[in-house]
Amino acid sequence: MPLATRFALGQELISLAEENDFLLLNVDTKAVGLESFGTLFPGREYNLGIAEQCMMAAAAGAASCGNKVYVVSYSVFASMRACEQVRSFICYPNLDVTIISSHAGLQVGSDGATHMATEDVSIMRSFPNLTILQPSDEICARAIAKASVKFHGPLYIKVHKSPIPLVNTPEDYTYEIGKANKICDFGNDIAIFATGVMVSKSLEASKILKQKGINAYLLDFHTLKPLDEKTILEAAQRCGCVLTVEDHTILGGLGGATAEILGENYPVRMKRIGLRDVFGESGDPEDLYEKYNMSVNDIVSAAEVLVKQK
Repeated sequence: MPLATRFALGQELISLAEENDFLLLNVDTKAVGLESFGTLFPGREYNLGIAEQCMMAAAAGAASCGNKVYVVSYSVFASMRACEQVRSFICYPNLDVTIISSHAGLQVGSDGATHMATEDVSIMRSFPNLTILQPSDEICARAIAKASVKFHGPLYIKVHKSPIPLVNTPEDYTYEIGKANKICDFGNDIAIFATGVMVSKSLEASKILKQKGINAYLLDFHTLKPLDEKTILEAAQRCGCVLTVEDHTILGGLGGATAEILGENYPVRMKRIGLRDVFGESGDPEDLYEKYNMSVNDIVSAAEVLVKQK
């Protein structure tokens, strides 16, 4: 059973901390497998209490003195409760702070709408200097951890509560910030752009589509900012239609950002799968994906419609 991306990221950071000097700040919860960090590395961890705004300000202060700083919180608080501090104290001065943002999207299930960050990418994407990453599985999460310690500047890493099926293999996996990864290449009928937990669902849908005679080209957009514009345009030109899939609102997330790029450079038919200007609610995640038309079957149906319209 694969690890949840939050735990894979945390485990990898603990391993990397042996040879990489960085601080860790949290707000009474680490939630990403970093519970032992302060014991293993005394003097490098600080608990700010339940005070996300103060944590971001403290992180900015430490980074301004030359430290590399990681902060940990739930996505809904990291992106919204501390929004001004992230913007003005971290992004504006372009400081070396990595925000680990956990428990995003409908995957948090029973936590309900108030704790489902389904708008965080839209918010964070609007801040200059900020890079946004989201792993598609445990293997990708570990690669992101390694890339993050070498990265300099504001960074937002979005990780998930529950395990995600593996879509990558460690033997041949390569990771580069800003470069989308090919998950499968069945052909040129439709380009599917997916991110996070929806990559595995999109892969399953691509296999069903192949059985129906529709050949999909599936890409994992683990970097949501900057988006891999070159790959987006190449895929659109190759396939003639694009489907985006995300556990997030379609307003300003992967779907919105892709539409901006295609609209300005190479308009093609496209559809966006995600929350359509609504809040989530409490429930089993799979039931929620069904309710909000974000299931594997919904991906298949949307792809079929797009291909017919070409």
